[in-house]
Amino acid sequence: MPLNRFFKRSWSNFRERLSIVDVIFLSLRGITIIGGVAWLALAPLSGQEARSLFLVILSFTAYSLLLFLLIWHWPERIRQIYILSLVLDIIFVFHLADFKPSFDNSFFLGYYLLTALHTFYFGLRFGLLVGTLSAILYLINISHYPGHIHWTDLALRVSFLYLIAIPLGLLSERLRSDKEEIEKLNRRLEDSLENLKRVQKKLIEAEKLSALGRLTADIAHEIRNPLAALGGMARRLDRTIPEGAREKEYVKVILSEAARLESILRDILVLSSEGYLDLKRGDINAPVKEAVSFFCDLCSQGKIEIRERYQPGLPHVYLDHESVKQAVGNLITNAMDAILPDGGTITVETGTEFTNEVQWVIVSVSDTGRGIPEDRLEFIFEPFYSTKKIGIGTGLGLSIVREIMEEHRGFVRVKSSVEKGSTFTLYFPYQPEEDDKKTPCWEFMKCGIEKDPSRRCPAYPYFGRICWAIAGTLCEGRVMGTYAQKIEECHHCPFYKECHRHRDTSQ
Repeated sequence: MPLNRFFKRSWSNFRERLSIVDVIFLSLRGITIIGGVAWLALAPLSGQEARSLFLVILSFTAYSLLLFLLIWHWPERIRQIYILSLVLDIIFVFHLADFKPSFDNSFFLGYYLLTALHTFYFGLRFGLLVGTLSAILYLINISHYPGHIHWTDLALRVSFLYLIAIPLGLLSERLRSDKEEIEKLNRRLEDSLENLKRVQKKLIEAEKLSALGRLTADIAHEIRNPLAALGGMARRLDRTIPEGAREKEYVKVILSEAARLESILRDILVLSSEGYLDLKRGDINAPVKEAVSFFCDLCSQGKIEIRERYQPGLPHVYLDHESVKQAVGNLITNAMDAILPDGGTITVETGTEFTNEVQWVIVSVSDTGRGIPEDRLEFIFEPFYSTKKIGIGTGLGLSIVREIMEEHRGFVRVKSSVEKGSTFTLYFPYQPEEDDKKTPCWEFMKCGIEKDPSRRCPAYPYFGRICWAIAGTLCEGRVMGTYAQKIEECHHCPFYKECHRHRDTSQ
């Protein structure tokens, strides 16, 4: 059974590595052996000649089997094996051409066959090399032939080697070029299909979150008024009940739980609200520093060290100060939960990164905590998903972070290793200030988004010069742009081409 599995695996690997041309090459070798045996049986040869040729064919069969075994064992090295076979084949033809020292010897046609086959497989240059080598060997063959051949006949025989090599070589290179182009188009098609699946998944996810947001918002509004009444009455009771009474403890519990419910409702309403943030250009370091300063005292009490690394002179991006503070605060809160109770280090950094053909200003929050298992990473941004114990946290922190980043037309990336820690990185898009005065995509494409307040596009009104990374198929957020809605590649968009044409010219 193990031997059977070995042969099956080897055969599967052999078939995957071989192209149709390789199969034809190997088949021709088999046909040559069969044809040689048939010719030997039918040709009018003397006994000595037949025995000599039989040994030659036997030798050819033996080294053909050796080559086949080499290809079977190392199919990835088939080109090198073919070069080895060329050396053996050309020696074989050389001896056949010497077998009958006469200008009537037809075995010299083997040089034509070798030149044709290797030109087609390796291309024009290699074919010319084989043709030249064949011409030299043939001249050596005829140098000791008795009799005489006119130089025009000899020139014709030699020139046919090149007349075979040149057109076949050009055809081979054209076919190879066409094949590469087809493979390139297939890869582009696969990429387009992958983008289509990715876009479809994001659209479905966005619709689900939208429906969930509407439902939770309705429920939250219905609960909010009774909860406010309960909290108000509990606070009034707290003021009237004397200290030391058992009822005082009950009221404290009611107030604590009411505050927790109010916090959950706040998070739900933030998540479900259709936020239209008033984005203004600013330094990302300012809100990040404010968010970190809020946690400094808490961290010092819990054996947590916060390291701050702010890159000075960062490009000013469009941002909402308070929302950025909340997003960074949520990430630091999660990092603290991952580190406690053992303690550890939280690192907050800012900087820049070039991705999706656009410069982004980034904020990363790293911790040395427990990390997140790989099978859970795809769920951590879903509303109400939490790895914490019931009653601790709402499971909305990261969902709110993602919502805030989408409002900033950015995105979140996470890297995590179990028992080593996690890094969450916020990406804020940067469109150079001078680009704000240039023609935006909605004017170039004449989509009319600026005239229809009922429609919404992530690129409008701030990012009209980098729409492919904000709202197109190259973006990592909600794909909503006019061109992206056609599920096309942004590389084919005329606006994208126009922007990059000017960029290439300026460079």
